[in-house]
Amino acid sequence: MTALKQLPISVCIIAGNEAARIRRALESVAGWTSEIIVVLNDDVNDGTDKIAESFGAKVFRESWKGHIAQKNSAAQKANSDWILGLDADEEISPELGDEIRKLFTEPEKLRVFAAFSFPRCTLYGGRWIRHGDWYPDRKIRLWRCGMGRWSGVDPHDKLIVQGRVGRLRSEMLHYSMEDLEHLVRKTLVYSDVFLRQQIEMGRKVSSLDVWGRPAWRFGRGYLLRLGFLDGWQGFHVAWMGAFYTFLRYARVLEEQHKTRPEK
Repeated sequence: MTALKQLPISVCIIAGNEAARIRRALESVAGWTSEIIVVLNDDVNDGTDKIAESFGAKVFRESWKGHIAQKNSAAQKANSDWILGLDADEEISPELGDEIRKLFTEPEKLRVFAAFSFPRCTLYGGRWIRHGDWYPDRKIRLWRCGMGRWSGVDPHDKLIVQGRVGRLRSEMLHYSMEDLEHLVRKTLVYSDVFLRQQIEMGRKVSSLDVWGRPAWRFGRGYLLRLGFLDGWQGFHVAWMGAFYTFLRYARVLEEQHKTRPEK
């Protein structure tokens, strides 16, 4: 097999104990990128570091600073002209890998754009979800070094780019939601984060938020965005999206009544 030409790309990954999932991510970028940087939490003890090192990755251990700060720390260690951000539960599909390699044969595009986005497709219940609120879930993950920085509100990071963003067509694959139990656990964690954020901002919610927003979320995802085309998995995604919306606003409303009891 002909060896692939290495592109001037540093792959940046942050991870905790991800020995069960990170190999797939590393395999998808090994051989055609110039550098792989993996920043691990300092308490990782399941062999994730050994797996990363087996792919030639530069492994760093750091105290957990939050998703945004940790991702910026990884990006600061990059030595290539371009950075590709990847999570341990993601994979660059063969088609996306081909599209990125083709991109680097078109220097005029690389001069025009500071970054590139591509759709992310999530596997749930044995099915790739390609409708509803989960798709196309377009992410900016390839950017020129020095032209992007992670921002947002933990754990929902967002890359802020200085310059134009081009669009690639092929998908990044996402293995985050393994089953309904995993989806429920993640929903509970995110509702905790939302509650803390709303308290810090002093935002108030009403009963209309608690009942109206979930109904809209379900209708948008399942009907308007054709979630029903993804079978029972699409129903789960739409229903859990509505439940998550209900849960986060209901918890804020509950907290309001704890601090300001009704007479």
